[in-house]
Amino acid sequence: MAEISYRAADDCALHATVIGEGEALVLMHAGGPDHKSMLPLAERLADRCMVILPDLRGYGRSVCRDPACYTWAQYTEDVIGLLDHMGLLNAVLAGAGLGSTITLRTAAEYPSRVGAAVLIGVEDIEDDDAKDAEIRFLDAFAARVAADGIEAGWEPILADFPPVVGAMVRDAIPRSDPASIVAAAAIGHDRSFRSVGELARIIVPTLIFPGADARHPTALAEEAAGTLPNGQLAMVPIGDDLRTAEDLARAVAPAIREFLRSPVRAGSRSSDWSSPGSARGDH
Repeated sequence: MAEISYRAADDCALHATVIGEGEALVLMHAGGPDHKSMLPLAERLADRCMVILPDLRGYGRSVCRDPACYTWAQYTEDVIGLLDHMGLLNAVLAGAGLGSTITLRTAAEYPSRVGAAVLIGVEDIEDDDAKDAEIRFLDAFAARVAADGIEAGWEPILADFPPVVGAMVRDAIPRSDPASIVAAAAIGHDRSFRSVGELARIIVPTLIFPGADARHPTALAEEAAGTLPNGQLAMVPIGDDLRTAEDLARAVAPAIREFLRSPVRAGSRSSDWSSPGSARGDH
């Protein structure tokens, strides 16, 4: 396991952990947890992939206390900066929740840099009224964190999420910077996509695991799978039967492994992968 650090375009210090060898796979956590929530899944893929686990801006070691720095464009540039830092022409991108939206945005903006995509619980794509409600929800969360701490911010809302989300969030709280968590909630004021139809321009092979709560609706995952030109739905919902990060890894790893070795995936993969050896030593 190796640790790497790099500077984003705005000079924010960002951090990641690397495990395994082979095809590069950037595995991004949801909003709230940090990279450790994805370690059990990474360990199940590390025999065939070099799994890169970033602490996304705002979370874990990647502290950023400026709300103005939280836009989808900035998150996308953070991913591209990570690939550039590691000397990678492209990679498979995978993510849960927040990480799934960053995956989609990066695949839309930089299709040549993304060999394939894996989405674990797609975040809702809201109409105008639902977007206003999301802004109020995240602003209220940020106000609770600023006033009373991260646990107080999450306490009234975790019951509405699958148990695995609560377990990941609670585990990450001691490693989180409260002011950074407050700032990260500003992402609610930006808009990832205006409609599901915008996903039609994302042509990379994409595997989608449906969520099972209001912020990661099952119906949205099904619609996204039908809209993405090379989308496919995994029959493994992220529901109440999954209680820990290890449960999540055990549930989704087999389908991800099958997707990564599928003939369609192999045909889409660039043959021009760069060697990550020297970059991984830069930490």
